[in-house]
Amino acid sequence: MKILVVEDEKSIADIIALNLKKEGFEVICAYDGQQGLKLALEEDPELILLDIMMPKMDGFAVCKKIRKTKETPIIMLTARGEEVDKVLGLEIGADDYVTKPFSMRELLARVKANLRRREALDEEGTGDIISVGDVTIDLKKYIISRREDIIPLTTREFELITFLASQKGQVFTREALLEKVWGYEYFGDARTVDVTIRRLRSKLEDTPETPRYVLTKRGVGYYFSEE
Repeated sequence: MKILVVEDEKSIADIIALNLKKEGFEVICAYDGQQGLKLALEEDPELILLDIMMPKMDGFAVCKKIRKTKETPIIMLTARGEEVDKVLGLEIGADDYVTKPFSMRELLARVKANLRRREALDEEGTGDIISVGDVTIDLKKYIISRREDIIPLTTREFELITFLASQKGQVFTREALLEKVWGYEYFGDARTVDVTIRRLRSKLEDTPETPRYVLTKRGVGYYFSEE
């Protein structure tokens, strides 16, 4: 599997690349945002590690442009304590984030977990369909549509809506969703779920402020409508 590392500090990029290669991954590196975007579109990697603060184009801008055409899993590398960066990264389409300074063990765990989840989605089902109202989720083709219009979702968004829709009406706490959907010991916090839900609603609902499909049980968590 090919991984793109977009990091302007060459020493950090080289260390990340070395450790990924030891795990059997093919690695390509970019040292500024423009080069990172070019390689993301041309090389079509299976996963992207994307720093935020970079010359020529920052990580937020790169992520936005990638998300216009691709659903490649993106893990953003954020500075310690910059909570606004984490939330903004998730809002514009990142699947995950790792806070600097990070241990290589943690980073490798995140990379492998995101790749496993994507592989599982690609292999899942034999044409299974989940339908609720005018929303249809095709588990085999990895497509969700509403009134026959395909809705572009990131890997994490698709995982989350598939999990909720497969258990319609059942309420899950944020912590349960982190465990079930993110699928590993998550180092972030429950706001990650809130941000991903907000993104889902903006794409799926006619009026995200009064959702029909992805609903909130006040004081408890989230569930998918049974109607």
